[in-house]
Amino acid sequence: MYKETNKRSIVKGISWRLVATTTTVIIVYLFFGRLDLAIMAGLIESVLKVVLYWGHERVWHKLRWGKEKIEPFNLWFTGLPLSGKTTIADRVFKELEKLQIPLERLDSKEIRSLIPNIGFSRDDRNKHMKRIGFLIKTLQNNSISTVSSFVSPYCESRKAIRELVKNNIIVYVKADINSCQARDYKGVYAKAEAGELQNFAGVNDVYEEPQYAEIVIDTDKLSVEESVEIIIKYVKDNYVR
Repeated sequence: MYKETNKRSIVKGISWRLVATTTTVIIVYLFFGRLDLAIMAGLIESVLKVVLYWGHERVWHKLRWGKEKIEPFNLWFTGLPLSGKTTIADRVFKELEKLQIPLERLDSKEIRSLIPNIGFSRDDRNKHMKRIGFLIKTLQNNSISTVSSFVSPYCESRKAIRELVKNNIIVYVKADINSCQARDYKGVYAKAEAGELQNFAGVNDVYEEPQYAEIVIDTDKLSVEESVEIIIKYVKDNYVR
């Protein structure tokens, strides 16, 4: 797949203008038999059409008729640790970037590094989710959509996100806990089972499955590519037409 560069577009525009002007010169010369008149007509036509095209574009730029605003949305990836949320969300973000819409990527690890002293108790997590919800809402006020990946194990925190932001799309990345443990390259499940990590969803804390999710991705059955395709199709069908 090739992308049209600005340089190529400019050269194409100039070459088309030369073809059009030459055509005008030839027509005038054939009708009147005067080369000087033909050249003058070609030059005047070129200048006038450039000016008229500029004015025409400025008028249409101000008209809202026929324009469809893309409403900002939030893709909220939730699931057990190591279920595949971040991997899929990263791929979805890259695909959505190709659509050239205002977009930001939010991930639990990066956000926690920016906000120190956040605990992992139920109350701490719920307060943290409200902060994230406020951040997404602020981005949406500036017409920016978001791709967010957080464990968000509690129903009430996901409900708070849904109430705070517009067009919230819950993507439940479903995976058996044994599959998550098999993918555990960090060893966090082993640490949680040994008691070194507390409030760890799926081991010594609960993960409450979403009662309603717009999209359910079972990573035990679907590949990353298949999962991304399902999510992108949903977004295109509902928000980016």
